[in-house]
Amino acid sequence: MRPLPAKMAELPLVPRRLPGRSQRNFRVTPRGTSSRLQATSALSLRRLPPPKMAALALRALRGRLLWAAPGTARRGLGTARDFPSLEEKPQFPGASAEFVDRLEFIQPNVISGIPVYRVMDRQGHIINPSQDPQLSKELVLKLYKTMTLLNTMDRILYESQRQGRISFYMTNYGEEGTHVGSAAALDDTDLVFGQYREAGVLMYRGYPLDLFMAQCYGNASDPGRGRQMPVHYGCRERHFVTISSPLATQIPQAVGAAYAIKRADTSRAVICYFGEGAASEGDAHAGFNFAATLECPIIFFCRNNGYAISTPTSEQYRGDGIAARGPGYGLLSIRVDGNDVFAVYNATKEARRRAVAENQPFLIEAMTYRIGHHSTSDDSSAYRSVDEVNYWDKQDHPISRLRHYMQGRGWWDEEQEKGWRKSSRRKVMEAFEQAERKPKPNPQHLFTDVYREMPPNLQRQRAALERHLQHYGEHYPMELYEKSSLAVTGRHIPRKACAHLFFRHHNAPRVLPAETTPTQPYFRPPGML
Repeated sequence: MRPLPAKMAELPLVPRRLPGRSQRNFRVTPRGTSSRLQATSALSLRRLPPPKMAALALRALRGRLLWAAPGTARRGLGTARDFPSLEEKPQFPGASAEFVDRLEFIQPNVISGIPVYRVMDRQGHIINPSQDPQLSKELVLKLYKTMTLLNTMDRILYESQRQGRISFYMTNYGEEGTHVGSAAALDDTDLVFGQYREAGVLMYRGYPLDLFMAQCYGNASDPGRGRQMPVHYGCRERHFVTISSPLATQIPQAVGAAYAIKRADTSRAVICYFGEGAASEGDAHAGFNFAATLECPIIFFCRNNGYAISTPTSEQYRGDGIAARGPGYGLLSIRVDGNDVFAVYNATKEARRRAVAENQPFLIEAMTYRIGHHSTSDDSSAYRSVDEVNYWDKQDHPISRLRHYMQGRGWWDEEQEKGWRKSSRRKVMEAFEQAERKPKPNPQHLFTDVYREMPPNLQRQRAALERHLQHYGEHYPMELYEKSSLAVTGRHIPRKACAHLFFRHHNAPRVLPAETTPTQPYFRPPGML
């Protein structure tokens, strides 16, 4: 075998993939080669047997092409002057691109940001009439009343936690539009995987105030029997999967559910809510990739509210938000104004239609702002200013924007607003008072809802608890708990003595939340706008 000329050995090589599943089946073509070989189509060459293809290539290159053994890489040599390889298209698996002859890194700030889709301006005026969803008066009123009722419930439960009546709470101030706008665009049978700030979705689907309160109090009416933290709702009848505290665990779970729905061919979709902070978790990346490769009918709905607890977006990522990641995974993506309930509705409606019809995943990034603290365990004044919060509360609130729209149509006025405020508060307070008066779940529920039929080991543990309470029941405040077959009465003792068993018990005075709120404007929960 003749040695290669030095000038040919130095030629830059450009890989070219040949048919076949093995990655070894590709040839490497130099930047220059014979015009006779260039004129021969690659398709016709590939149809020839390897010996004939080799002979043709050797004649075309005048003996300058050295073929390797069959099944290995084939290397061609020529001059850059003869064959402009930049005119070819790369055939690498897994990417769609063109060849370039300049070394240049892509700067993240050079690519223009993904635009924000909106329908209404801040005064509630429709910007482009063709984008008006033309919702009926009844539906718009339902959107508004759900948003304001959620706001009222947030205020009361937030204050109840501050008074020690419940252990924990998370408000939804400023993000109500993302909840109801997306919920209204879904089918009632679509499966919802929430994070922990999507109470409005469940409320829009008709989840009663009594059960919201029961869950936060952990009383006997709580479907979860007090086993979950407050605001961790769930409802099988309304297709709302129970919320889990760890961030982003719901994302791969939602993808699995969407894949099962696809296989069952039930014309349903899955929507999965999360925040921009959860998008930094590994589960998010795995979920995005699986959804795209398995072509699942799922909508990833990211609420980008500016903060992941105390971490601002400037420290959370350096790219163009969350929507910019979608195309890299193969997700159809859009960025919307999360404070525009109509923009959220339109985007979710179209994403849901196409997800079901085409079995495609979608990513919606709703740009909004978390007006309240992250939770009752957080003081956001430590990491953001009062002026910043007041701007979003007063100037760009989703509730006020929708109210302006209704007032412009003559569907709402001040008298109706006052009447609804009074009525909605009365409803929440009635449910609140009832929940506070109900007993705690029976201790025997420590062992229920794990298996359909209780196994022997749990039966033995339950019997041990019964014997323990029969002998030492006077040391526990059993009068606060749901009655059972245990004929045990008790007396009040310090909470510390029973905290290990009944961790959701609260020894707060039985008074209703005060009508007034703290005087400092920053700590005042935003009112109904």
